[in-house]
Amino acid sequence: MQPVPGARATMVLGIETSCDETAAALVERHPDGTGRIIANVVRSQWEKHRAYGGVVPEIAARAHVECLDELIATAMAEATISFGDLDAIAATAGPGLIGGLIVGLTTAKMLALVHAKPLIAVNHLEAHALTVGLTDRLSPPYLLLLISGGHTQLLAVEAVDRYRRLGSTIDDALGEAFDKTAKLLGLPMPGGPAVEAAARAGNPGRFALPRPMTGRPEPHFSFAGLKTAVRHAALAVAPLSTQDVADLCASFQAAVAESVVDRTRRAMAIYTESNPASSAHHLVVAGGVAANAALRQALTALAEAEGYAFHAPPITLCGDNAAMIAWTGAERLARGLIDTLDAPVRPRWPLDAAASPALGAGSKGAKA
Repeated sequence: MQPVPGARATMVLGIETSCDETAAALVERHPDGTGRIIANVVRSQWEKHRAYGGVVPEIAARAHVECLDELIATAMAEATISFGDLDAIAATAGPGLIGGLIVGLTTAKMLALVHAKPLIAVNHLEAHALTVGLTDRLSPPYLLLLISGGHTQLLAVEAVDRYRRLGSTIDDALGEAFDKTAKLLGLPMPGGPAVEAAARAGNPGRFALPRPMTGRPEPHFSFAGLKTAVRHAALAVAPLSTQDVADLCASFQAAVAESVVDRTRRAMAIYTESNPASSAHHLVVAGGVAANAALRQALTALAEAEGYAFHAPPITLCGDNAAMIAWTGAERLARGLIDTLDAPVRPRWPLDAAASPALGAGSKGAKA
């Protein structure tokens, strides 16, 4: 994107409350399409949910109410700006837990109304998809592997607000598989970091676990069977020692990496065939599970082998955060994509609404 003569940088406040992180951030977007984070505040709720082994929606919503105003004030103070300096206010409108979404979007609407600022209702998945524009200065088109707690998808990112889904999960998302495996093995939540930490001391070749969907022509995912295989392997050697748990985690992580690499390789073939004129192809991995080091290493090697440039946000921006919401708000604002004050929350909000359900998928695959 070329600089616009006479244009100035824009400042956007972002609010994120889709699950169990409450976050507020200020991001500046420059006329040439680059940007920088001015303030980024995130407060995790895991201690409130730990006793329940997962996120409790009612507890999450109350926790957002209790601290969101404080976090916004903290971000504004860190940035040393006033609401009058803002060009827009962006908030996650979906997908996510409806109670949390209502808290964040209602707060954003109130601020937009009081301070006469444009409102931007952001798709949380689009925010993950566009983060590399902020961190790597990468603009579409590119191939995206989106792997988070509730979503596992391969998408062709064609432009801001234009996405084409190539593959999805037909059952569990990858983040769910990590969490359920952690719970099965008695590891603490959040499950992804716990499994990754245990796997470092494990033998990835000890347990023969399946590599789901490997070789299939369509680049879809499935992790429910892998999770079941881990349970059977654990029962076979119970009671579990610390080394058993480490070996199970390492074997699970190796199976995940091989499966994801195979599915992504297939999506690369489809993407390359549909973009033959492109002089450079890019693979972007985003979402909370993109923080997994073993997965990053495997995907980096895949990208190099297939002639793709590999991109992933910094670890601090892989999980839920408001900087990605503010950045997406700034990108949409630059294109005139603003919302009215009656914009709804959308607990389910696919990036490619026209995509057909993955064969064999239930509601998750159909709506992810």
